[in-house]
Formats: sequence, structure tokens, C-alpha cells
Amino acid sequence: MKIGFRVWILIIAIILSVLAIKPSFESGIVVKSVEANSEIFNSGLKTGEIIKSVNNVEIETKEEYANQIDKLLSDGIEKRIDITTDKGSYTLFTNKVPEITIENIPKTKIATGLDLRGGSRALVEADEKLSNEQLQDLIEVSRNRFNVYGLSDVQIKGITDLEGNKFMLVEVAGASPQDLQTLIGQQGKFEAKIANQTVFVGGKDINDVCRNDASCAAVTNCFDDAEGSFCNFAFTIFLTADAARKHADVTDKIEIDTSGQYLTERLFLYVDDEEVDSLLISSNLKGQLTSEISIQGSGQGATRDDALKDARANMNRLQTILITGSLPYKLNIVKLDSISPTLGGNFVYLILLAGAASIIVVSFIIFIRYRKIKASLALLMTSFSELLIILGFAALIKWNLDLPSIAGILATIGTGVDQQIVILDEATKEKTLSIKQRIKKALFVIVTAYLTSLFALLPLWWAAAGLFKGFAFTTILGITIGVLITRPAFAEIIGRIEN
Repeated sequence: MKIGFRVWILIIAIILSVLAIKPSFESGIVVKSVEANSEIFNSGLKTGEIIKSVNNVEIETKEEYANQIDKLLSDGIEKRIDITTDKGSYTLFTNKVPEITIENIPKTKIATGLDLRGGSRALVEADEKLSNEQLQDLIEVSRNRFNVYGLSDVQIKGITDLEGNKFMLVEVAGASPQDLQTLIGQQGKFEAKIANQTVFVGGKDINDVCRNDASCAAVTNCFDDAEGSFCNFAFTIFLTADAARKHADVTDKIEIDTSGQYLTERLFLYVDDEEVDSLLISSNLKGQLTSEISIQGSGQGATRDDALKDARANMNRLQTILITGSLPYKLNIVKLDSISPTLGGNFVYLILLAGAASIIVVSFIIFIRYRKIKASLALLMTSFSELLIILGFAALIKWNLDLPSIAGILATIGTGVDQQIVILDEATKEKTLSIKQRIKKALFVIVTAYLTSLFALLPLWWAAAGLFKGFAFTTILGITIGVLITRPAFAEIIGRIEN
């Protein structure tokens, strides 16, 4: 049978979906976070590296890693631990478990929600109405704070309801509700110290931080050496008059180093009393009463492009830290949930099993009713291909699939089967009309139903506040894929079978 245009579109969509999902067969465990200033951190291990072995013992799961570490350190005596990753080897001499968090390598690029991974979720609102820009600043500040406290797998996004109220949805894998409540409830104090003296704090002492303006915030230069590539950056912050006077008084008492370029003391940055960075102070600022301070730093990488990306990321991180105290919002937790990954995993297994069984049973019923094995196989193929395309698109845009999202996928597949039966029934009716006219009539019914469903789901999408947004999104995505790709392909296949 000759393959038509609509079927080719379906085939291309399936191929692209498989590439987007990209199954992984790599062995090892991935490093999710490394505690700052720990021995393993100072050895050079970075987030994202994949651990392959520990003391020449191959590691494929986080359970194997834990067992090997426990075996090495069971007697409490300091041991040499050699950790080999996909990027290099790192050696420790310790009697303590390396201060890292690890996870098994995801088998695909499909991201899962907290319902499936386990952890805590909080829906948070400020004590005043926020603009979109203020909400995004709050999200960036909050994300940075979670990073400072060493929590990994943090998902933070903004939500707006129908009344225009803006919320922040925070999901943290592996954290307890108490941990999440404590972090969100803290003030987020920022301090800058020189020679152990506070020179300015976030909010009241900082008038502005230059961002997204090349004239006062940019990567200044890059260079290479034997260890890799490095890029320096600088951006300007604007202090209040009182903060400028305090900065001048403190720096006036500090000596200039031997290079003549910097002072002998650094500017240390703290968030909630945790040191997050230290910066050099230019010698021309010694004792000067200035409201403009140039914050400098650097980034590094194996290549110049890597160093440039690292420098830009570090600059953005520091800019975010410096405005932390400038957001005077008291945060209130509207809803706080604890999620069990075991319950979510079992539920997903059961509903997917039920969904697959339903499609197979319906295909069997179609065969009994119409006595057409080809039509039954076509229905089976298009239903599963629709599921694959939805998952591929979700993986492409990095949408986190949670339980409401999976429920939306199953609802979409059920609707799809109904619509395919409409096409099949129209195609096998008495042949007073041509097959083309009968298929066209069926597709008109399907498009009408699609528009009705779409307009019914859009308010749910806008008003869901994140909790049922996954259901609305995957349902809208699924029925749209069905109308644009799978239904036309199925109609073309049935049309050729009936000809």
C-alpha cells in the first residue's frame, strides 16, 4: 500500500518523538549536588558528572554506591577512596561518607513530577500583589537560596489564577515539609563584609544592581592557560549614601596588596549567615566615598565557550544574591504537601497497564464488530503512536509529568479511540457517498468536538494554579496532536483499506 502524505507526517512525528525521549543505556550514577568547600568539592567533582566506579568497583545504581562506601568505611578508619567519573578521577582520604547527593541515571529524557519522585510541594504567595517581573525576581532569589542550602532537584515556577493573583509553586525532591517550610519562612538576609565588618546589606543599602545592560554588566575578557580557559566578569551595584560612607571608612584602613591592583582583604557575601562568595576589591576604592561598586568574578571551563557560559552563570548568580534583601515580601504558604514516590510509582504502573489493556481490548472488539484485522491494527498503532508523540513533546519542552498529566494522557487516548471509531464507522457505512466524503464527514465531527474540548479546557489551564495544570496541558496537547497528526493519518489508512 502506498504511503500517503498524512501517514508520512505521523511517521516523522514518531521518529522525532523517539529522538526527543532518547532512551539512555549509560551505566553509573549521576551527581546531583556537591557540598561547597567539602573535600570532594575541593578535589574538583562537579554536579552532573557520572560516577562509574569506586575503588575500581563498577557502580550502576545508587544502592551499589551506598553499599561500596559503607563497606569501605565500616570500621571508621580513614581510607583512600578513588572515585572515577565520566570526566575524570578524584581521590579522597577520609573516614566519612563523601558529601554529595546522587541519583540513578534517568533512562529517558522524560522529566517526572514530584508525585513520582517523592518530596514536598508548597504553594506560596507574597503579602502583596506582585507584577510579572517581581514574581520572576522572587523565583530567581528563591531558587538561589535553595541552591545555597544544598538542595537539589528543586522546581520553582510562577502561577497566576483567574483573579490575577500570583503564586510561586516550589517542589523539592527528597525534602520533608518541615524543611521546606523552614526555608521558605526565613527572611533571606544578605550581608557583605570586609575584614569581618558589615559594609552593606541587601535591600536598604543597595539601590540597584546592574543587570541586562552591557554598559555596566559584562564578561570583560577571556584567556587560556595549561588548566583550561578563564573568563572574567564585572558588574556595578549602586549603594545608598550611608552604605557608601561605611564602605569608605572600612576600606580606608586596609592595605593594598603587592600587585597594586587589589586590597589585601576581600569582600565576602553571605546569605542567611552562609558564605556564598568572596570577591577582590579594586585598590582604587580604598577610602573612597562612592555609591558605585564594581563587583568582579570569573568563570572557568575546559574550552573558552564553557568558561564564557560559566562566567555568565556566576555573574547572574551573584546579581541575584545581591538583590535578595531588596524584595521585602513576607511569604505565606497557602498549601504544603508531602508526596510519597512509592504510591505515585504504583499508581502510574496500574493506570498505564489499564490504559494499554483497554486499547488492546477495544482493538479486539473492533475486529469482532467489523471483521477487519487491518483496521484493528491501525487503531492499535495510532493510539500507541499518539502516546509516544505526547511523551516526546513533553520531553522536548522539559515538561514534568505528574499524576494529573498522566491522567490527562489517558483521557486523551480514550477520546482518541472514540474518534477513531467514529472514522471507522463512517467509512464502513452504506456507500451512497464516496469514501473521501465519508471520511471528511467524520473529520468534521472530530474537529468540532476538538474545538469544544479546547474551549472547555483553557479556563482550567489558566485557573489551575499548578495543581491540575498538568491535566489541562497534556489533554490539550493530546487532542491537538490527535486532530493535527494521528486522526488524519488513521483516516487515510482506513480510506485506503476501504478502497
